[in-house]
Amino acid sequence: MTQHIQFPDLPQTLFITGIGTDVGKSYATGWMAREIALSGKSVITQKLIQTGNRDMSEDIETHRRIMGIPLQSVDRCHITAPIILSYPASPHLAAEIDGIEIDFSMATQATDTLLKKYEHVLIEGAGGLMVPLKKRYLTIDYIVENKLPVVLVTNGQLGSISDTLLALNAINAEKIDIYAVIYNPHFDTDHIIATETHRYLKEYISEYFPKTLFLTMPQ
Repeated sequence: MTQHIQFPDLPQTLFITGIGTDVGKSYATGWMAREIALSGKSVITQKLIQTGNRDMSEDIETHRRIMGIPLQSVDRCHITAPIILSYPASPHLAAEIDGIEIDFSMATQATDTLLKKYEHVLIEGAGGLMVPLKKRYLTIDYIVENKLPVVLVTNGQLGSISDTLLALNAINAEKIDIYAVIYNPHFDTDHIIATETHRYLKEYISEYFPKTLFLTMPQ
């Protein structure tokens, strides 16, 4: 029988970020939402800002596919992805190319709306912590401003230990609550490096962030 993940003291809202771009945040967000739903709680995901799309967020579509549910009414009316830009670049550049000024209060208001319907909302960011949402306004600034606890997604690629520790130190320096670190094994192409990366990070989290969950996604 499959054993599902338990999430003690689960916050109403979590911000899912990563150690960089293309580390599997969308898959981790969908997986975590599915596990929360299987525990009997109502949960939905949100995309802070989507670039490289026009009418629908591809990351929201990925979340729903992993959760095993169709697109929801809150998806079709763009509450779960209120800001969509066409060019696949960092938000500040994508907004410049599209010729718009981004109002991130739209995302915050969308989260508030979702919390009226769901017990938990998982917000997936774009790229890593230091991605510029505006020229001098970074993802980590949005997290701090909205007092959001975070989940950090990492993997076993060469260099991930350094990238993960840098991200953890940045989060800790801003006094952000780190709810969990999710290890995504999809990128484990070198067994020796991946095994050591997993071991090192698990021990590091246990020693320096004892209240933080260390979770490994299934393949």
